[in-house]
Amino acid sequence: MEDLIQTIAVYALPVLFAITLHEAAHAYAARYLGDSTAYMQGRMSLNPVRHIDPFGTIVIPILLYVGTSGSFLFGYAKPVPVEYGNLRKPKRDMAWVALAGPSANFLMAFLWMVFAIVLTVAGVSEEFFMRMARAGILTNLVMFAFNLFPIPPLDGGRVLTSLLPNRYAYRFAQIEPYGFFIVMGLVLLKILHFWMVPVMTAAHSLLQLIITPLKFFL
Repeated sequence: MEDLIQTIAVYALPVLFAITLHEAAHAYAARYLGDSTAYMQGRMSLNPVRHIDPFGTIVIPILLYVGTSGSFLFGYAKPVPVEYGNLRKPKRDMAWVALAGPSANFLMAFLWMVFAIVLTVAGVSEEFFMRMARAGILTNLVMFAFNLFPIPPLDGGRVLTSLLPNRYAYRFAQIEPYGFFIVMGLVLLKILHFWMVPVMTAAHSLLQLIITPLKFFL
């Protein structure tokens, strides 16, 4: 029980930031590209309460963590409403709106890396903050890779739908009602692992490359 409380304390802020900024980024991109639906519903906000789904964001992750002894963790936020027909160029802009979420997670992973470097340079010896920084990097890399998986309704699925010719895009989009169950099946069968690990590794390597000048400067 004590380990669970410590894990929740370490991951609470990173997870809240990861979810909030991911969903807010979708809303900002949609409004910029012509659709104000999310803005009108108050979802273009950095207030986590507006994005949290009590069941998907809190209950499910805790139950899975306890039930699997921490080996499997999954959760979700309330999806940002986007009326793609309102976008200036719906098929093209669908991809940009979708990519905004994972891009926000990539940026946050970078900022948590910066935070870890600052802690090291400042000589902060409190292990809790370093663990939080590592949790922030991991959480955002997981969200980045997971959401880019090319199955709708995940962001990667919407990007692929945008790139496909219209005839194939329409057929592919029909997978969406079953997409969640397909992805969960791939997770439970540990097949999604073959997507997650390479994408997370590549993203982490790119972040290390980007942050190298800062490390040298500090």
